[in-house]
Amino acid sequence: MKIRIKENSIRLRLTKSEVDLFLSEGYYSQNCRIGTVSLRYTLKSSDDIDNLIATFDNNEITVSMPSSFLSEWNVPTKIGFTHSINLDKESSLLIKVEKDFACLDETDEDQSDNYPNPKA
Repeated sequence: MKIRIKENSIRLRLTKSEVDLFLSEGYYSQNCRIGTVSLRYTLKSSDDIDNLIATFDNNEITVSMPSSFLSEWNVPTKIGFTHSINLDKESSLLIKVEKDFACLDETDEDQSDNYPNPKA
């Protein structure tokens, strides 16, 4: 699972096997060790929410997805989900959870488990 953070946006991208595991377990997590500290980023399903939410606590970013979204994400044409949360009068947090597609340009990254790019 990749995490991309830019200003007030968080995007998680999952490969085919990661999506399959998330759909069966309702949970997927990764760690990024930075020196002696780890940043954990987690995607979990929840029955208690209506849309994507994100929290940050104890060096862990948790994006929660409504359990009702899981069956929809299993459809091959469904790329992912997007939701914006108002933080205050002047700012919001954009959350995206997407399937990870193979890049169209050259890359050294292993993409064998990525979804085929629909633009290819």
